Amino acid sequence: MMKQLLAALLIIFGTSSAFAHGPTPQRVEETVSIAGSPEAVWAIVGNFANLAAWHPLVENCTGTGGNKAGAERTIELKSGGRIVEGLDEYDDAGRTYTYRLAKENVEAFPVSSYSATLTVRPAEEGSEVVWKASFYRADTGNYPAEDRDDAAAIAAMSAFFRTGLDGLKQTMEARQ
Repeated sequence: MMKQLLAALLIIFGTSSAFAHGPTPQRVEETVSIAGSPEAVWAIVGNFANLAAWHPLVENCTGTGGNKAGAERTIELKSGGRIVEGLDEYDDAGRTYTYRLAKENVEAFPVSSYSATLTVRPAEEGSEVVWKASFYRADTGNYPAEDRDDAAAIAAMSAFFRTGLDGLKQTMEARQ
């Protein structure tokens, strides 16, 4: 009887971990059309540390290393949080760069890691800017709190990109 009980407990507890799972990568992509040449738009967004000039949620942005791989930028959000990002790839001719979260701050932004790419390309009436990312939620455990789960991470990343692209459009079109 004891052996059967022990076997049953091993089966129950041994298989319960099979039902638990960690986080899966999430993806977000936002796009905006801007009445302005790709060169003019790139002149604004192409400077990795210039985010505060066009993103309404950013209070200040400072950088080191310019636009070279390995450069870093520190973003101070108007909400009070601070995010540090590192530049991985920069292609001036292709008007694109890829960067990643360098220092996690889940209190400021509910993600534990991300890699993002911003690209400016020609469009019929000017430019199209595409901002996309792959990321993981803030709490990478099996049962995250609601404010640190996949839905919170997706909502935060989408809102940050959408607000930024809308701010870029407004900034660019006000100059014309």
